[in-house]
Amino acid sequence: MTPTHRVLIVDDHPLFRTGMAQLIDMAGDELELVGQASNGAEGIKLAKELRPDLILLDLNMKDMSGIEVLNVITRDNLDCRVVMVTVSDAAEDLVGALRSGADGYLLKDMEPADLLAGIKNAARGQTVLSDTLTGLLVQAIRTDSRPRSLEDAALTEQERKVLEQIAAGKSNKLIGRTLNISDGTVKVHVKHILKKLHLNTRVEAAVWAIEKQT
Repeated sequence: MTPTHRVLIVDDHPLFRTGMAQLIDMAGDELELVGQASNGAEGIKLAKELRPDLILLDLNMKDMSGIEVLNVITRDNLDCRVVMVTVSDAAEDLVGALRSGADGYLLKDMEPADLLAGIKNAARGQTVLSDTLTGLLVQAIRTDSRPRSLEDAALTEQERKVLEQIAAGKSNKLIGRTLNISDGTVKVHVKHILKKLHLNTRVEAAVWAIEKQT
């Protein structure tokens, strides 16, 4: 049986919240909407009270930005995934969100079916990114300070295997199951991989790895 993932929406546009609620309802038993917040402060309060599995977070809100909300969630070690859902396709917003710890970045103008698919994948532990933004992220992380190939990165065999799993969009838990290692060991490998690649997030590492494989 597919587990039910509890979702919290944080967005200051009532119409969009309504649309997202209807979209989540279409997912059946896989997703359950447990709360809605109309601003960042309320979103933080509900996140602490409801402990959702996934937060769909607007980037630009009047009281505080989505990045500020994300920073509080990260600081307080709330065990949930956070996906930015926004109208902004600016490279600096994308990179800023991912470097702050977002687990994905989806655009509000996506087709409803594609947006719902992205939300489901995020709830399942995958890293999600709108297809149109992949090129922007590639350009943003392409600098001379980073290894130009897998060989230059000097990754161990196990680190390469973990990086392959990251590129496939798998969570630490799924990587651990696949490679028969603990979640803690996966976290250590991810930390070493990011250090060797001079990157800040697993999303950047995934895009880097995919680019080097093509």
